[in-house]
Amino acid sequence: MNPPMAITKAKQPYFGLRGSWLTFWITVACATDMSLFGYDQGVFSGVVISQDYLDVHDLNGEDKTSILSIVTSIYTIGCFLGAVVAFSIGEKFGRKKTIMIGTTIMTIGAILQTSSFSVPHMIVARILTGIGNGINTATAPVWQTETSKVSNRGKLVVFEMSMNIFGFMLSNWINYGMSYVGGSIAWRLPLAIQLLFCLVLFGTVPWLPESPRWLLAHGREDEASTILADLEDKPVDDPYIIADRQEIIYSVEFERKNAIRWRDILRGRTKAGTKTVRRLLLGSGTQAMQQLGGINIMSYYLPTLLIESVKLDSTMARLIAACASVAYLFASLIAAPLVEKFGRRKMMMISTGIQFFCFLLMTVLLYYTEKPGYIHGIEVAKASVVWFFIYYMGFALGMLGIPWLYPTEINSLPMRTKGAAVATMTDWLTNFIVVEVTPIGLKTLGWKFYIIWTVINAAAMPILWLFYPETANRTLEDLDAYYRDDPPLIVIHDADSTSVRRPQKFATAHGRDVEEAAEDLRRRSIFEDEVKDSASD
Repeated sequence: MNPPMAITKAKQPYFGLRGSWLTFWITVACATDMSLFGYDQGVFSGVVISQDYLDVHDLNGEDKTSILSIVTSIYTIGCFLGAVVAFSIGEKFGRKKTIMIGTTIMTIGAILQTSSFSVPHMIVARILTGIGNGINTATAPVWQTETSKVSNRGKLVVFEMSMNIFGFMLSNWINYGMSYVGGSIAWRLPLAIQLLFCLVLFGTVPWLPESPRWLLAHGREDEASTILADLEDKPVDDPYIIADRQEIIYSVEFERKNAIRWRDILRGRTKAGTKTVRRLLLGSGTQAMQQLGGINIMSYYLPTLLIESVKLDSTMARLIAACASVAYLFASLIAAPLVEKFGRRKMMMISTGIQFFCFLLMTVLLYYTEKPGYIHGIEVAKASVVWFFIYYMGFALGMLGIPWLYPTEINSLPMRTKGAAVATMTDWLTNFIVVEVTPIGLKTLGWKFYIIWTVINAAAMPILWLFYPETANRTLEDLDAYYRDDPPLIVIHDADSTSVRRPQKFATAHGRDVEEAAEDLRRRSIFEDEVKDSASD
Protein backbone atom coordinates (compact mmCIF):
# COMPACT_ATOMS: atom_id res chain seq x y z
CA MET A 1 0.00 0.00 0.00
CA ASN A 2 1.43 3.40 -1.00
CA PRO A 3 1.75 6.05 1.73
CA PRO A 4 -0.50 9.12 1.45
CA MET A 5 0.92 11.91 -0.74
CA ALA A 6 1.01 14.37 2.19
CA ILE A 7 3.15 12.01 4.27
CA THR A 8 5.50 11.34 1.34
CA LYS A 9 6.00 15.08 0.77
CA ALA A 10 6.58 15.72 4.48
CA LYS A 11 9.49 13.27 4.43
CA GLN A 12 11.26 15.29 1.75
CA PRO A 13 13.93 17.72 2.99
CA TYR A 14 12.97 21.37 3.35
CA PHE A 15 9.26 20.46 3.04
CA GLY A 16 9.85 19.64 -0.61
CA LEU A 17 11.06 23.16 -1.47
CA ARG A 18 13.70 23.57 -4.20
CA GLY A 19 15.28 26.31 -6.30
CA SER A 20 13.95 29.83 -5.84
CA TRP A 21 11.54 28.85 -3.04
CA LEU A 22 14.42 27.43 -1.00
CA THR A 23 16.44 30.60 -1.58
CA PHE A 24 13.35 32.62 -0.59
CA TRP A 25 13.15 30.99 2.85
CA ILE A 26 16.89 31.35 3.46
CA THR A 27 16.42 35.03 2.62
CA VAL A 28 13.48 35.25 5.07
CA ALA A 29 15.70 33.90 7.86
CA CYS A 30 18.66 36.15 7.01
CA ALA A 31 16.41 39.19 6.50
CA THR A 32 14.80 38.58 9.91
CA ASP A 33 18.26 38.46 11.45
CA MET A 34 19.18 41.76 9.80
CA SER A 35 15.80 43.31 10.74
CA LEU A 36 16.58 42.50 14.37
CA PHE A 37 20.01 44.10 13.90
CA GLY A 38 18.36 47.28 12.58
CA TYR A 39 15.72 47.28 15.31
CA ASP A 40 18.46 47.08 17.94
CA GLN A 41 20.31 50.00 16.32
CA GLY A 42 17.28 52.27 16.55
CA VAL A 43 15.41 51.19 19.66
CA PHE A 44 17.86 52.61 22.20
CA SER A 45 17.69 56.11 20.69
CA GLY A 46 14.17 56.32 22.17
CA VAL A 47 15.08 54.55 25.39
CA VAL A 48 17.86 57.03 26.30
CA ILE A 49 15.45 59.99 26.18
CA SER A 50 12.65 58.19 28.07
CA GLN A 51 12.21 59.93 31.43
CA ASP A 52 11.16 56.77 33.26
CA TYR A 53 14.25 54.93 32.01
CA LEU A 54 16.49 57.78 33.19
CA ASP A 55 14.74 57.86 36.57
CA VAL A 56 14.84 54.08 37.15
CA HIS A 57 18.53 53.88 36.24
CA ASP A 58 19.50 57.17 37.94
CA LEU A 59 20.89 58.69 34.73
CA ASN A 60 19.49 62.24 34.97
CA GLY A 61 21.78 65.27 34.73
CA GLU A 62 24.80 66.32 32.72
CA ASP A 63 27.16 64.61 35.15
CA LYS A 64 25.66 61.26 34.06
CA THR A 65 26.32 61.85 30.33
CA SER A 66 29.42 59.64 30.25
CA ILE A 67 27.63 56.76 32.04
CA LEU A 68 24.66 57.07 29.70
CA SER A 69 27.07 56.97 26.77
CA ILE A 70 28.76 53.84 28.13
CA VAL A 71 25.44 52.02 28.63
CA THR A 72 24.52 52.83 25.03
CA SER A 73 27.87 52.04 23.44
CA ILE A 74 28.69 48.91 25.50
CA TYR A 75 26.30 47.07 23.18
CA THR A 76 28.81 47.53 20.36
CA ILE A 77 31.56 45.99 22.51
CA GLY A 78 29.27 42.99 22.93
CA CYS A 79 28.82 42.90 19.15
CA PHE A 80 32.60 43.02 18.72
CA LEU A 81 32.98 40.10 21.14
CA GLY A 82 30.25 38.24 19.24
CA ALA A 83 32.20 38.67 16.01
CA VAL A 84 35.27 37.26 17.81
CA VAL A 85 33.16 34.26 18.85
CA ALA A 86 31.96 33.81 15.25
CA PHE A 87 35.59 33.98 14.14
CA SER A 88 36.43 31.20 16.60
CA ILE A 89 33.49 28.83 16.15
CA GLY A 90 31.89 29.74 12.82
CA GLU A 91 34.00 27.51 10.61
CA LYS A 92 33.75 24.62 13.07
CA PHE A 93 29.99 24.59 13.60
CA GLY A 94 28.78 25.81 10.22
CA ARG A 95 26.52 28.70 9.28
CA LYS A 96 23.21 27.41 10.69
CA LYS A 97 24.39 26.26 14.12
CA THR A 98 26.35 29.47 14.60
CA ILE A 99 23.23 31.56 13.89
CA MET A 100 21.22 29.46 16.36
CA ILE A 101 23.86 30.03 19.06
CA GLY A 102 23.76 33.77 18.40
CA THR A 103 19.96 33.87 18.49
CA THR A 104 19.84 32.01 21.82
CA ILE A 105 22.27 34.50 23.39
CA MET A 106 20.27 37.45 21.95
CA THR A 107 17.05 36.06 23.45
CA ILE A 108 18.61 35.97 26.92
CA GLY A 109 19.95 39.50 26.45
CA ALA A 110 16.58 40.86 25.29
CA ILE A 111 14.83 39.37 28.34
CA LEU A 112 17.42 40.94 30.65
CA GLN A 113 17.13 44.36 28.95
CA THR A 114 13.35 44.33 29.27
CA SER A 115 13.53 43.49 32.98
CA SER A 116 16.37 45.93 33.85
CA PHE A 117 16.22 47.99 37.06
CA SER A 118 19.82 49.14 37.43
CA VAL A 119 22.80 50.28 35.37
CA PRO A 120 24.86 47.07 36.00
CA HIS A 121 21.80 44.99 35.04
CA MET A 122 21.38 46.92 31.78
CA ILE A 123 25.10 46.79 30.97
CA VAL A 124 25.15 42.97 31.28
CA ALA A 125 21.98 42.76 29.18
CA ARG A 126 23.38 45.05 26.50
CA ILE A 127 26.64 43.09 26.30
CA LEU A 128 24.81 39.75 25.95
CA THR A 129 22.47 41.10 23.29
CA GLY A 130 25.47 42.50 21.48
CA ILE A 131 27.36 39.19 21.59
CA GLY A 132 24.39 37.40 20.02
CA ASN A 133 23.99 40.09 17.38
CA GLY A 134 27.72 40.09 16.60
CA ILE A 135 27.66 36.34 16.02
CA ASN A 136 24.63 36.56 13.75
CA THR A 137 25.69 39.58 11.70
CA ALA A 138 29.06 37.95 11.02
CA THR A 139 27.38 34.74 9.84
CA ALA A 140 24.05 35.47 8.11
CA PRO A 141 25.54 37.35 5.10
CA VAL A 142 28.00 34.48 4.55
CA TRP A 143 25.17 31.92 4.62
CA GLN A 144 23.13 33.98 2.16
CA THR A 145 26.10 34.55 -0.16
CA GLU A 146 27.09 30.89 -0.24
CA THR A 147 23.56 29.66 -1.04
CA SER A 148 22.66 32.28 -3.71
CA LYS A 149 23.03 32.31 -7.48
CA VAL A 150 25.60 34.74 -8.87
CA SER A 151 22.83 36.70 -10.63
CA ASN A 152 21.02 37.63 -7.40
CA ARG A 153 23.66 37.28 -4.68
CA GLY A 154 24.25 41.01 -4.35
CA LYS A 155 20.55 41.87 -4.59
CA LEU A 156 19.64 39.49 -1.77
CA VAL A 157 22.33 40.65 0.66
CA VAL A 158 21.55 44.32 -0.06
CA PHE A 159 17.81 43.54 0.30
CA GLU A 160 18.58 42.08 3.72
CA MET A 161 20.17 45.37 4.68
CA SER A 162 16.96 47.05 3.49
CA MET A 163 15.22 44.84 6.03
CA ASN A 164 17.80 46.10 8.51
CA ILE A 165 16.40 49.57 7.81
CA PHE A 166 12.86 48.21 8.12
CA GLY A 167 13.77 47.11 11.65
CA PHE A 168 15.37 50.50 12.29
CA MET A 169 12.28 52.31 10.96
CA LEU A 170 9.97 50.11 13.04
CA SER A 171 11.90 50.93 16.22
CA ASN A 172 11.69 54.66 15.48
CA TRP A 173 7.92 54.63 14.98
CA ILE A 174 7.44 52.49 18.08
CA ASN A 175 9.60 54.95 20.05
CA TYR A 176 7.52 57.83 18.72
CA GLY A 177 4.26 56.11 19.67
CA MET A 178 5.54 55.15 23.11
CA SER A 179 6.51 58.78 23.81
CA TYR A 180 2.79 59.49 24.32
CA VAL A 181 2.41 56.62 26.79
CA GLY A 182 4.99 57.36 29.47
CA GLY A 183 5.98 55.14 32.35
CA SER A 184 8.09 51.99 32.17
CA ILE A 185 6.12 50.48 29.28
CA ALA A 186 7.38 53.33 27.07
CA TRP A 187 10.84 51.74 27.04
CA ARG A 188 10.30 48.15 28.26
CA LEU A 189 7.84 47.20 25.50
CA PRO A 190 10.12 48.37 22.64
CA LEU A 191 12.96 46.32 24.14
CA ALA A 192 10.70 43.25 24.53
CA ILE A 193 9.73 43.32 20.83
CA GLN A 194 13.22 42.01 20.05
CA LEU A 195 11.94 38.59 21.14
CA LEU A 196 9.48 38.41 18.22
CA PHE A 197 12.39 38.45 15.74
CA CYS A 198 14.13 35.70 17.73
CA LEU A 199 11.01 33.51 17.50
CA VAL A 200 11.01 33.80 13.69
CA LEU A 201 14.68 32.75 13.58
CA PHE A 202 13.99 29.73 15.83
CA GLY A 203 11.13 28.79 13.49
CA THR A 204 13.06 28.96 10.20
CA VAL A 205 16.82 28.38 10.51
CA PRO A 206 16.76 24.77 11.84
CA TRP A 207 15.01 23.22 8.80
CA LEU A 208 16.85 25.13 6.06
CA PRO A 209 19.96 23.79 4.23
CA GLU A 210 23.53 24.32 5.36
CA SER A 211 25.92 26.13 3.04
CA PRO A 212 27.06 23.61 0.38
CA ARG A 213 30.42 25.38 0.20
CA TRP A 214 30.97 24.88 3.93
CA LEU A 215 30.03 21.20 3.57
CA LEU A 216 32.50 20.72 0.70
CA ALA A 217 35.23 22.43 2.72
CA HIS A 218 34.60 19.83 5.44
CA GLY A 219 34.57 16.77 3.19
CA ARG A 220 30.80 16.21 3.12
CA GLU A 221 30.57 15.97 -0.68
CA ASP A 222 27.38 13.92 -1.06
CA GLU A 223 25.36 16.23 1.20
CA ALA A 224 26.82 19.31 -0.50
CA SER A 225 26.03 17.97 -3.99
CA THR A 226 22.42 17.34 -3.00
CA ILE A 227 22.05 20.88 -1.60
CA LEU A 228 23.70 22.45 -4.68
CA ALA A 229 21.20 20.56 -6.83
CA ASP A 230 18.27 21.58 -4.60
CA LEU A 231 19.29 25.25 -4.68
CA GLU A 232 19.63 25.21 -8.48
CA ASP A 233 16.57 22.93 -8.90
CA LYS A 234 18.60 20.54 -11.06
CA PRO A 235 19.50 16.82 -10.83
CA VAL A 236 22.59 15.94 -8.80
CA ASP A 237 24.29 14.56 -11.92
CA ASP A 238 23.62 17.68 -14.03
CA PRO A 239 26.89 18.90 -15.68
CA TYR A 240 26.35 22.40 -14.23
CA ILE A 241 26.17 20.99 -10.66
CA ILE A 242 29.21 18.77 -11.22
CA ALA A 243 31.23 21.68 -12.63
CA ASP A 244 30.25 23.94 -9.70
CA ARG A 245 31.21 21.27 -7.19
CA GLN A 246 34.59 20.69 -8.82
CA GLU A 247 35.34 24.45 -8.95
CA ILE A 248 34.57 24.79 -5.23
CA ILE A 249 36.71 21.76 -4.33
CA TYR A 250 39.61 23.08 -6.44
CA SER A 251 39.41 26.50 -4.74
CA VAL A 252 39.38 24.87 -1.30
CA GLU A 253 42.41 22.69 -2.10
CA PHE A 254 44.38 25.55 -3.66
CA GLU A 255 43.66 27.81 -0.68
CA ARG A 256 44.75 25.15 1.77
CA LYS A 257 48.01 24.53 -0.08
CA ASN A 258 48.75 28.28 -0.12
CA ALA A 259 47.21 29.18 3.23
CA ILE A 260 48.94 31.59 5.59
CA ARG A 261 48.89 30.83 9.30
CA TRP A 262 47.42 33.50 11.55
CA ARG A 263 50.65 33.85 13.50
CA ASP A 264 52.46 34.54 10.21
CA ILE A 265 49.84 37.14 9.24
CA LEU A 266 50.25 38.89 12.59
CA ARG A 267 54.04 38.84 12.20
CA GLY A 268 53.86 40.13 8.63
CA ARG A 269 55.19 36.88 7.13
CA THR A 270 53.15 36.53 3.97
CA LYS A 271 53.73 34.95 0.58
CA ALA A 272 52.23 35.03 -2.90
CA GLY A 273 49.28 32.76 -3.57
CA THR A 274 45.76 33.71 -2.58
CA LYS A 275 46.41 37.26 -1.29
CA THR A 276 44.82 36.47 2.09
CA VAL A 277 45.96 39.63 3.85
CA ARG A 278 44.94 41.96 1.02
CA ARG A 279 41.49 40.38 0.86
CA LEU A 280 41.04 40.64 4.63
CA LEU A 281 42.00 44.32 4.58
CA LEU A 282 39.69 45.11 1.67
CA GLY A 283 36.74 43.40 3.37
CA SER A 284 37.29 44.95 6.79
CA GLY A 285 38.08 48.31 5.15
CA THR A 286 34.53 48.58 3.79
CA GLN A 287 33.15 48.18 7.31
CA ALA A 288 35.56 50.75 8.74
CA MET A 289 34.56 53.28 6.07
CA GLN A 290 30.89 52.53 6.69
CA GLN A 291 31.08 53.33 10.39
CA LEU A 292 33.59 56.20 10.17
CA GLY A 293 31.33 57.73 7.54
CA GLY A 294 29.11 58.77 10.45
CA ILE A 295 25.99 56.61 10.07
CA ASN A 296 25.68 55.72 13.74
CA ILE A 297 25.77 59.36 14.74
CA MET A 298 22.36 59.31 13.07
CA SER A 299 21.20 55.81 14.03
CA TYR A 300 21.82 56.11 17.77
CA TYR A 301 21.60 59.83 18.35
CA LEU A 302 19.43 61.48 15.68
CA PRO A 303 16.77 62.56 18.23
CA THR A 304 19.57 63.85 20.47
CA LEU A 305 21.19 65.69 17.52
CA LEU A 306 17.86 67.31 16.64
CA ILE A 307 17.29 68.36 20.26
CA GLU A 308 20.82 69.69 20.95
CA SER A 309 21.98 70.95 17.52
CA VAL A 310 18.69 71.94 15.87
CA LYS A 311 16.92 72.90 19.15
CA LEU A 312 13.73 70.85 18.56
CA ASP A 313 11.56 69.48 21.39
CA SER A 314 11.60 65.76 22.23
CA THR A 315 8.34 64.82 20.48
CA MET A 316 9.21 66.62 17.23
CA ALA A 317 12.71 65.12 17.29
CA ARG A 318 11.25 61.61 17.55
CA LEU A 319 8.77 62.29 14.75
CA ILE A 320 11.46 63.60 12.39
CA ALA A 321 13.71 60.62 13.23
CA ALA A 322 10.82 58.28 12.40
CA CYS A 323 10.09 60.08 9.11
CA ALA A 324 13.79 60.01 8.20
CA SER A 325 13.82 56.24 8.73
CA VAL A 326 11.02 55.87 6.13
CA ALA A 327 13.09 57.77 3.54
CA TYR A 328 16.04 55.61 4.59
CA LEU A 329 14.03 52.42 3.91
CA PHE A 330 12.85 53.50 0.45
CA ALA A 331 16.38 54.46 -0.61
CA SER A 332 17.70 51.08 0.57
CA LEU A 333 15.05 49.26 -1.49
CA ILE A 334 16.13 51.21 -4.58
CA ALA A 335 19.73 50.06 -3.97
CA ALA A 336 18.95 46.33 -4.21
CA PRO A 337 18.41 46.15 -8.01
CA LEU A 338 21.13 48.73 -8.70
CA VAL A 339 23.95 46.87 -6.97
CA GLU A 340 24.25 44.31 -9.79
CA LYS A 341 23.69 46.85 -12.58
CA PHE A 342 26.26 49.44 -11.47
CA GLY A 343 28.49 47.20 -9.35
CA ARG A 344 29.92 47.49 -5.85
CA ARG A 345 32.65 50.06 -6.60
CA LYS A 346 30.46 52.71 -8.21
CA MET A 347 27.68 52.35 -5.64
CA MET A 348 30.11 52.74 -2.72
CA MET A 349 31.78 55.80 -4.31
CA ILE A 350 28.45 57.48 -5.12
CA SER A 351 27.16 56.77 -1.62
CA THR A 352 30.31 58.13 0.05
CA GLY A 353 30.21 61.23 -2.17
CA ILE A 354 26.66 62.03 -1.06
CA GLN A 355 27.64 61.53 2.58
CA PHE A 356 30.58 63.92 2.16
CA PHE A 357 28.37 66.58 0.58
CA CYS A 358 25.72 66.26 3.31
CA PHE A 359 28.20 66.54 6.17
CA LEU A 360 29.83 69.51 4.48
CA LEU A 361 26.50 71.36 4.28
CA MET A 362 25.48 70.31 7.79
CA THR A 363 28.78 71.71 9.08
CA VAL A 364 28.23 75.07 7.37
CA LEU A 365 24.58 75.39 8.42
CA LEU A 366 25.21 74.41 12.04
CA TYR A 367 28.13 76.87 12.16
CA TYR A 368 25.66 79.68 11.46
CA THR A 369 23.17 78.16 13.92
CA GLU A 370 25.71 78.49 16.73
CA LYS A 371 27.21 81.79 15.59
CA PRO A 372 26.58 84.41 18.30
CA GLY A 373 24.22 87.16 17.21
CA TYR A 374 23.22 85.53 13.92
CA ILE A 375 19.53 86.44 13.57
CA HIS A 376 18.52 83.57 11.28
CA GLY A 377 19.95 80.81 13.50
CA ILE A 378 16.63 78.99 13.97
CA GLU A 379 15.81 79.00 10.24
CA VAL A 380 19.28 77.73 9.33
CA ALA A 381 19.05 74.98 11.96
CA LYS A 382 15.76 73.79 10.50
CA ALA A 383 17.25 73.86 6.99
CA SER A 384 19.97 71.47 8.14
CA VAL A 385 17.32 68.81 8.82
CA VAL A 386 16.95 68.28 5.05
CA TRP A 387 20.56 67.15 4.85
CA PHE A 388 20.06 64.62 7.64
CA PHE A 389 17.37 63.06 5.41
CA ILE A 390 19.53 63.15 2.27
CA TYR A 391 22.47 61.68 4.19
CA TYR A 392 20.32 58.69 5.15
CA MET A 393 19.27 58.17 1.52
CA GLY A 394 22.83 58.51 0.22
CA PHE A 395 24.14 56.05 2.78
CA ALA A 396 21.36 53.56 1.93
CA LEU A 397 22.30 53.56 -1.77
CA GLY A 398 25.68 51.91 -1.21
CA MET A 399 27.44 52.04 2.14
CA LEU A 400 24.53 50.42 3.96
CA GLY A 401 24.56 46.98 2.35
CA ILE A 402 27.73 46.59 0.31
CA PRO A 403 30.14 46.58 3.31
CA TRP A 404 28.23 43.51 4.57
CA LEU A 405 28.27 41.87 1.13
CA TYR A 406 31.82 42.66 0.03
CA PRO A 407 33.74 40.71 2.74
CA THR A 408 31.69 37.57 1.98
CA GLU A 409 32.64 37.83 -1.69
CA ILE A 410 36.25 38.99 -1.60
CA ASN A 411 37.51 36.38 0.89
CA SER A 412 38.21 32.78 -0.16
CA LEU A 413 36.01 29.91 1.04
CA PRO A 414 38.29 28.67 3.86
CA MET A 415 38.73 32.29 4.97
CA ARG A 416 35.16 33.46 4.36
CA THR A 417 33.81 33.01 7.89
CA LYS A 418 37.00 34.42 9.41
CA GLY A 419 37.11 37.26 6.87
CA ALA A 420 33.48 38.19 7.49
CA ALA A 421 34.10 37.98 11.24
CA VAL A 422 37.18 40.25 11.00
CA ALA A 423 35.11 42.72 8.97
CA THR A 424 32.31 42.55 11.54
CA MET A 425 34.80 43.07 14.38
CA THR A 426 36.05 46.15 12.53
CA ASP A 427 32.46 47.36 12.12
CA TRP A 428 31.66 47.06 15.80
CA LEU A 429 34.98 48.44 17.02
CA THR A 430 34.63 51.57 14.88
CA ASN A 431 30.91 51.66 15.75
CA PHE A 432 31.84 51.76 19.45
CA ILE A 433 34.29 54.60 18.88
CA VAL A 434 31.67 56.67 17.03
CA VAL A 435 28.88 56.00 19.54
CA GLU A 436 31.19 56.68 22.50
CA VAL A 437 32.57 60.01 21.24
CA THR A 438 29.36 61.44 19.76
CA PRO A 439 27.59 62.79 22.90
CA ILE A 440 30.87 64.15 24.25
CA GLY A 441 31.80 65.63 20.86
CA LEU A 442 28.43 67.33 20.47
CA LYS A 443 28.71 68.97 23.88
CA THR A 444 32.35 70.06 23.63
CA LEU A 445 32.84 70.81 19.91
CA GLY A 446 29.37 71.75 18.69
CA TRP A 447 29.35 72.39 14.92
CA LYS A 448 33.09 71.60 14.67
CA PHE A 449 32.27 67.96 15.48
CA TYR A 450 30.80 67.58 11.97
CA ILE A 451 34.11 68.57 10.32
CA ILE A 452 35.60 65.20 11.39
CA TRP A 453 33.04 63.21 9.40
CA THR A 454 33.29 65.53 6.39
CA VAL A 455 37.05 64.89 6.16
CA ILE A 456 36.73 61.10 6.65
CA ASN A 457 34.17 60.79 3.85
CA ALA A 458 36.37 62.90 1.55
CA ALA A 459 39.31 60.56 2.22
CA ALA A 460 37.29 57.38 1.63
CA MET A 461 36.39 58.16 -2.00
CA PRO A 462 39.91 57.89 -3.52
CA ILE A 463 40.59 54.75 -1.44
CA LEU A 464 37.54 53.04 -2.96
CA TRP A 465 38.49 54.19 -6.46
CA LEU A 466 42.14 53.10 -6.31
CA PHE A 467 42.15 49.83 -4.36
CA TYR A 468 38.77 48.08 -4.53
CA PRO A 469 38.19 45.52 -7.32
CA GLU A 470 34.69 44.87 -8.62
CA THR A 471 32.94 41.69 -7.38
CA ALA A 472 29.55 42.00 -9.14
CA ASN A 473 28.54 39.35 -11.71
CA ARG A 474 31.36 37.01 -10.70
CA THR A 475 31.06 33.64 -9.00
CA LEU A 476 32.87 33.25 -5.70
CA GLU A 477 35.22 30.87 -7.51
CA ASP A 478 35.89 33.55 -10.17
CA LEU A 479 37.23 35.77 -7.40
CA ASP A 480 39.51 33.00 -6.15
CA ALA A 481 40.85 32.58 -9.71
CA TYR A 482 41.31 36.37 -9.96
CA TYR A 483 43.58 36.42 -6.92
CA ARG A 484 45.50 33.35 -8.05
CA ASP A 485 46.56 35.42 -11.10
CA ASP A 486 48.34 38.00 -8.87
CA PRO A 487 46.23 41.10 -9.71
CA PRO A 488 47.60 44.65 -9.24
CA LEU A 489 47.17 46.44 -5.91
CA ILE A 490 45.93 49.61 -7.66
CA VAL A 491 43.05 48.42 -9.79
CA ILE A 492 42.07 51.41 -11.93
CA HIS A 493 44.22 50.40 -14.94
CA ASP A 494 43.06 46.75 -15.02
CA ALA A 495 39.79 46.13 -16.90
CA ASP A 496 39.18 42.75 -15.23
CA SER A 497 39.39 44.46 -11.84
CA THR A 498 36.91 47.25 -12.55
CA SER A 499 34.46 45.86 -15.13
CA VAL A 500 30.91 45.35 -13.86
CA ARG A 501 30.40 42.62 -16.46
CA ARG A 502 31.86 39.20 -15.80
CA PRO A 503 35.33 39.03 -17.41
CA GLN A 504 35.29 36.81 -20.48
CA LYS A 505 38.12 34.58 -19.23
CA PHE A 506 36.00 33.46 -16.26
CA ALA A 507 32.92 32.80 -18.39
CA THR A 508 35.02 30.80 -20.87
CA ALA A 509 36.66 28.74 -18.11
CA HIS A 510 33.30 27.93 -16.48
CA GLY A 511 31.76 26.99 -19.85
CA ARG A 512 34.70 24.67 -20.50
CA ASP A 513 34.22 23.03 -17.07
CA VAL A 514 30.53 22.41 -17.79
CA GLU A 515 31.35 20.92 -21.21
CA GLU A 516 34.00 18.65 -19.66
CA ALA A 517 31.54 17.50 -17.00
CA ALA A 518 28.93 16.77 -19.67
CA GLU A 519 31.47 14.83 -21.76
CA ASP A 520 32.55 12.87 -18.68
CA LEU A 521 28.93 11.95 -17.98
CA ARG A 522 28.43 10.88 -21.61
CA ARG A 523 31.51 8.62 -21.52
CA ARG A 524 30.43 7.16 -18.19
CA SER A 525 26.98 6.42 -19.60
CA ILE A 526 28.48 4.68 -22.68
CA PHE A 527 30.81 2.64 -20.43
CA GLU A 528 27.92 1.58 -18.16
CA ASP A 529 25.84 0.55 -21.20
CA GLU A 530 28.74 -1.54 -22.53
CA VAL A 531 29.16 -3.23 -19.15
CA LYS A 532 25.44 -4.06 -19.09
CA ASP A 533 25.61 -5.46 -22.65
CA SER A 534 28.62 -7.61 -21.72
CA ALA A 535 26.83 -8.92 -18.64
CA SER A 536 23.72 -9.83 -20.67
CA ASP A 537 25.84 -11.73 -23.22
